[in-house]
Amino acid sequence: MGVMRQQSEATRALVLLGGGHAHLGVLRALGMRPEPGLQVTLLTRETMATYSGMVPGVVAGLHPPGSATLDVRELARQAGVRLVHAEAEGLDLPARRVLLRGRPPLRFDFLSVDVGAAPRLDVPGAAEHALAVWPLDGMLARIDAAVAAGVSSVAVVGGGAGGVELALALRTRLGPGAAIALVAGTLLPGHGALSRRLTAALLRERDITMLPGPVERVSAGRLQLAGGAGHAAGLILWATGAAPIPWLRASGLALDERGFMAVLPTLQSISHPMVFGAGDCATVLAHVRPKAGVYAVRQGPPLAENLRRVARGEAALPFTPQRRALFLLNGADGSAIASYGALAARGGWAWRWKRRIDLRWMAKLRMALPLMRPVVAEAVEMRCAGCAAKVPGGVLARVLARLGPARAPEDAARLDLPAGLAVLQTVDMFPAPVADPWLAGRIAAAHALGDLHASGARPVAALAIASLPVAAPALLEEELFQLLHGAGSVLGPAGAPLLGGHTAEGAELALGFALTGVSEAPLGKAGLRVGDALVLTKPLGTGVVLAGAMRGLAPAPWVEATLAAMQRDAGAAAAVLRAHGASACTDVTGFGLAGHLGEMLAASHVAARLGDVPALPGALALLGQGVRSTAHAGNAGYAAPWVGGAEVPALWLDPQTSGPLLAGVPAGQAAACVAALHAAGQGGAAIVGNVTMPGPGPALAQVVEAAT
Repeated sequence: MGVMRQQSEATRALVLLGGGHAHLGVLRALGMRPEPGLQVTLLTRETMATYSGMVPGVVAGLHPPGSATLDVRELARQAGVRLVHAEAEGLDLPARRVLLRGRPPLRFDFLSVDVGAAPRLDVPGAAEHALAVWPLDGMLARIDAAVAAGVSSVAVVGGGAGGVELALALRTRLGPGAAIALVAGTLLPGHGALSRRLTAALLRERDITMLPGPVERVSAGRLQLAGGAGHAAGLILWATGAAPIPWLRASGLALDERGFMAVLPTLQSISHPMVFGAGDCATVLAHVRPKAGVYAVRQGPPLAENLRRVARGEAALPFTPQRRALFLLNGADGSAIASYGALAARGGWAWRWKRRIDLRWMAKLRMALPLMRPVVAEAVEMRCAGCAAKVPGGVLARVLARLGPARAPEDAARLDLPAGLAVLQTVDMFPAPVADPWLAGRIAAAHALGDLHASGARPVAALAIASLPVAAPALLEEELFQLLHGAGSVLGPAGAPLLGGHTAEGAELALGFALTGVSEAPLGKAGLRVGDALVLTKPLGTGVVLAGAMRGLAPAPWVEATLAAMQRDAGAAAAVLRAHGASACTDVTGFGLAGHLGEMLAASHVAARLGDVPALPGALALLGQGVRSTAHAGNAGYAAPWVGGAEVPALWLDPQTSGPLLAGVPAGQAAACVAALHAAGQGGAAIVGNVTMPGPGPALAQVVEAAT
């Protein structure tokens, strides 16, 4: 008899497009008080957000490196929000989908857009020869690289607050010997006369040359100014103001005269009320304000409240921003200029005030959210188990139609195989290691294929088995489509079309595959020969990095490197290993390097010595902090018969998801094999040890000798 299971049900999908200042506030608000029945996805091009208010201080060296960046992946994790790391390239509003680069569109019921602005590079040569300040992603690193290269002259084009602050910051960073120029037609447009006079005096005091605009042309290391004058500079920074993101033009959304989203005081699009806009990408037509971070930050709370209201079917509330905002312009010399309307003053007190405001904002976003109990939507029915827990047939049929040519709904897939080939089969399944279903599908597929590649088999077919949390049919369809499309993007190129499978409701998202492969000469774990070099095709550390991410200890760059490695199919690596005479092979997965190598050694009746083993970024640091995967202790016990009493490095015991292949390769071929792996895109491949004769003692007691 079926067991009755009660689960919360997602009924509406909200996509937060962009990681701008307003959306960071929304993330925190939704994390503090989740909205019942609302599935929230943050879609962002970058997983590290830069707070514009602190950028000049970091450039000047007044704030430590990294202090102006926020780990968006960690913020989303704390808020219980799914993160999709992808780049938007348009909207399909009739279908309510965000069009993405390199992957299928993402469906929404409600959309909020906070994607910032693009640089205004409308001067010939500016795009090729100037460093645009907007967007901020990567800008700090590019300035650091220029400074490290010894740049001694800088021209900042743009007289707004951003350009002025950067010129002052670079004066502090480069010292009095550098030539700093600010090219501006108007200094601080929109600010009061007193503020402009104080700023002009500060620029003269800091020996920053003022050049009148406009710029007519940019060439390598040179500006051509109006009237024929020229100015040479080793670094040209372009800070002329904001332009709309290009894809907005074709989005179908109503725009203002400059091409930014036109929104109501409720922050809803004037043409599409299910779409909201905030930050620099949008203009509130009833309350036009400058494109400045202070206004974007203050849109966060009303935006969060209105997103909740429309999700409940309630009317959104209008928001009126303040007419004037306090601007604190960083002089990068221990002082700042405070500007409010016609009032302005300069002093160290203003810098201390600005610093306190900025640090308080960053600390608030970085503050760990209290753990919230899952919110259960009202009127949730009890869910049946057994075969009654299958995904509805209509949902499945629509997903299959979207995935490709329709197939007859047979109960079993027919596969005709060539005669004379050995047939190899394998099965793998695990809970999704990431909340993004498309990415989870890619990782699951790459992981499952590893067994066939290690066995020297050519993949020919795949059957999927998927478990999905209960949700409204439209959301369930999108989840399953993203999951299987992601899997197919790996399985298809590997030669294993997805022929069918089974779906069911479950407590969490999970995916697995039964795979079939064929081979004329299968490769097994046995066959290692004394003298063989041991070649590993990827770095280790997926288990500990994912464990660190779950605890909020793994910054986004470490997680991104791990996810990239997990998506890499091992087919190309397997071909290189076979071409260089591999004697035996396995894929390093759940039992860790020590466990899987031990199985090879036992089957081959040999021993091994390991040396340096490559690690993914952050893996060794996390292991040094005591972070361990839950499977780590079990792996230590499993490897014990092969390592004897030797102390095994923690990395060797780390369980891997979609881990590397490990193969024995003739010593004379090993260096060429690793070089070929690098050429095939396996940049972390390395020789990690060699095969030796077994030592004395009981059977297989000390065949793995720890590196010394």
